[in-house]
Amino acid sequence: MHKNLKVSIIIPAFNEERLIGETLRQVKTGLAAFSGRGWETELIVCDNNSTDRTAALARAAGASVIFEPINQIARARNSGAAAASGDWLIFVDAESLPSSELFAEVAEEIGAGHCLAGGCTIRLEGNYPMDNLGVKLWNGISRCLHWLAGSFIFCEASAFRQVGGFSSELFAAEEIDLSKRLKRLAREMGKSIVILHRHPLLTSARKMHLYTPREHALFLAKTVWRRGKTLNSREECHTWYDGRR
Repeated sequence: MHKNLKVSIIIPAFNEERLIGETLRQVKTGLAAFSGRGWETELIVCDNNSTDRTAALARAAGASVIFEPINQIARARNSGAAAASGDWLIFVDAESLPSSELFAEVAEEIGAGHCLAGGCTIRLEGNYPMDNLGVKLWNGISRCLHWLAGSFIFCEASAFRQVGGFSSELFAAEEIDLSKRLKRLAREMGKSIVILHRHPLLTSARKMHLYTPREHALFLAKTVWRRGKTLNSREECHTWYDGRR
């Protein structure tokens, strides 16, 4: 039933020359989880209007590189998905390091045929006690509500296209919006949304270095006060788009 599957790994990247090399090495190692089952794979990097060597490093690592001129994570992921030919899509952020064990779990879920999409819990690199508490809170919410962390999402390609992909109206929290639409479709199809937790995704804690607690708190407060309208503005979501690395 699943012998001829193809899996597309999509990595959106904006000025990621410092981290993308290690991410690509980790991802390429993890592809054995799929090739070992006789599945095809492809690796796509969407250069989201970078001004550094991101695209060149991705090509040197053997990835197919496409270009998305509008600097927005949702558009970058959607452009990568549009170029993908896989039956399943896996979105991995360029600042994250998925383990081979995590990819093996994904392969098991795909092979079982019961899930429509999924994600995983996350952990931050380094020792940041307060921020780690925030991550634990997110992981609990994610597992309870089946919300997918944007740093690692796997999804049946046809389902992704059926729900319209990521919303181009959102500059942050686009993964939560997608999660809600995928959950509705999964219920209609009698399938599930899974959050893997045995092998959490290691992701960069650079926002802890680059932005103060006050900046994070101010953004959160404004988002709550304005009932999410800040999420529709690139300027308001500056911690994702100001280019600080």
